[in-house]
Amino acid sequence: MDRARLADFLRSRREALRPEDVGLPGGGRRRTAGLRREEVAVLSDMSVDYYSRLEQRRGPHPSEQMLAALARGLRLSMEERDHLFRLAGHAVPGRVARGDHINPGMMRILDGLEDAAAQVVNHLGETLRQTRLSKALIGDQRVYTGLARSAHYRWFTDPAARALHLEEDHPAHSRLVAANLHHVYTRDPGDRRAAAIVEALLAASPEFAALWRDHPVAGPYCPPERVRHPQVGVLELHCQILVDPDQSQLLVVHTASPGTESHEKLRLLSVIGADHR
Repeated sequence: MDRARLADFLRSRREALRPEDVGLPGGGRRRTAGLRREEVAVLSDMSVDYYSRLEQRRGPHPSEQMLAALARGLRLSMEERDHLFRLAGHAVPGRVARGDHINPGMMRILDGLEDAAAQVVNHLGETLRQTRLSKALIGDQRVYTGLARSAHYRWFTDPAARALHLEEDHPAHSRLVAANLHHVYTRDPGDRRAAAIVEALLAASPEFAALWRDHPVAGPYCPPERVRHPQVGVLELHCQILVDPDQSQLLVVHTASPGTESHEKLRLLSVIGADHR
């Protein structure tokens, strides 16, 4: 770990960012160039003290998870992310198999959708970032660890995941989830993380095993769906997707038709927030 160069690199990238680049209000006089340390800490989901010590060349050895969070918070390109990992003494992550770094352009779009129910997910169905309204609608999807990070895995193993959808919609959604995982698995047979999810589901879920034997083929990834919320009830939602093929990631946005009851419920959730979910 090169503490001095790591600190200099973090500082240079922080000072190169403007508030508008990360969805923060601009304008007004600032005592330092670029973002403040506390702003980067919030964007990276870490304490201000932890980030400040890294910039002051006295921080701990950051884990791969911390480095990935810093790369997202500082809107680093893939090449800059790789450089960050090298400075911290870690091997450079794989580009697709890892799938946890969000393209800066994708992050800028997500920052502009803060009032929408939007999230960025990777090819394994792992949520990498959510807006506030997305958390209010479906809960914080980033709290899971291990195989449970994958929405594909949770759908077939966690009853709480199914509670989000009406029971009569479960068969169609199960086939959609299985087909999407089948597409990921067959596209890259060397993806060990996808293989681990498939192997675990074949052992844990007879429903998944039956669907898998049928060789499901993915259709529209995100058709209209009904989401059951514990406070506001059922919402009928549409889904739009922006695909980043280089990093196998999707920006998923859920919307409701204006003038409908579901639209009003989404507006209510934007006020309620995720804390009351």
